[in-house]
This record gives sequence, C-alpha cells and structure tokens, in this order.
Amino acid sequence: MKKQERSFSFLEQFLPPGSLEQVAPFFKTHVIHLTLTNERRSVLGDYRNPTSDTPYHRISINANLNKYSFLITLLHELAHLFTHVHFGHRASPHGNEWKTQFRHILIPFMGKRFFPADVERALYAYLHNPAASTCTDAELFRSLYRYDEHKPGYKLVDDIAINQFFEIEDGEVFQKVEKLRTRTKCRSVATGKMYLFQGIMEVKAVRRRPEYA
Repeated sequence: MKKQERSFSFLEQFLPPGSLEQVAPFFKTHVIHLTLTNERRSVLGDYRNPTSDTPYHRISINANLNKYSFLITLLHELAHLFTHVHFGHRASPHGNEWKTQFRHILIPFMGKRFFPADVERALYAYLHNPAASTCTDAELFRSLYRYDEHKPGYKLVDDIAINQFFEIEDGEVFQKVEKLRTRTKCRSVATGKMYLFQGIMEVKAVRRRPEYA
C-alpha cells in the first residue's frame, strides 16, 4: 500500500495543496493507468474502460491545466470509471448515472479550501446539472481561466472592451461591437461582416491593422 501511495506522489505538483491525500484512495481501490499528455484542444481529459487487451482503467489528463482544473478533470474522469464499474455500458457517457457519480465524488472536496472561493461558487452552481466539459459552463470556465497562465495580450472575448480589436487563431481581426445575452456581436475588419462569438473564447487583443483601413 505504501508503495502505491509513493508511486502517485508525483501528482502533488499538479493538484491543489492538501488534496492528494483525498485523491490517493481512488488509486488504492482500482488499478488505474494515468497518463499526463500535452495540451489537447478538444478535450481536457479522457477515460477508457478495461478491455481484454488492457485489463485496467485508463485515464489521461492534459498536464498544462492549472491545479484546480486538473483536480476537477481528474474527478470528472474518475466519475466515468465508477459509472462503468456500477453500470457497465448501459449508461450514456454523461447521463444521469455519470452526473450522480460526479456529484458523489466532487462534493467531499468542497468546503475544504482546495478551491478558491470564486471557483467553488461556480462549482456549486455547475453541480446542479454537470455537463460533458467545464468549458460549456461559462461561469465555471471564467473562474478557472483566472488561474491559468496566459500568453501576453490574450484574454476572453468577454474581457475585450466594446470597439476594441482582437485577433483569432487564423489571424483574422475583429472589432467587438455589442454584448448580447449569451453571445457577443463582432465585425470582421477585413470583410465588414458580423459574427457572433462566445464570450469565453480566448483571443488576442490588437490594434487595428493598417492594411484593413
């Protein structure tokens, strides 16, 4: 048992202080192959159930996540593990069975100062109906984003001022025009066309490019 605890002690650097002790029991009761991966834009983590070729649970997590996102993602994937253990393939990936398991796993981590107050408030709201990804809950995403390491000039569309310009990944420049209820109306500087952006999309704040004048 002590050997197994030591083998996962490296996780401490990725988790909020003090939370490893509460995470470790999951690895004592189940054989889990944990992989830390480079950044994947489409997913933060992944769970694969045992098969005849790989008779153990497999979890992968993006290693670049901040400590609070890492813990939430790990518990998210552990909820998949327990859903598989209890329900097999009868349960849908993020159905009621998974939601129940996720609440059951996450709630014991609340109220223990593992999370900052703003993240914990957003988590409590998120737990009413947890989704497939924290990225789909705008308030939780924003609260976790505050603790990420950001490249200079990058921010969320919600944090761009009205009439300010920003650049998206492919280099196209937009001007923020109007904040709507759930989206933000922005104008392409190159074409003049209007587009709707999610407020939690990360962009780079820039000045208007001379060639578009």
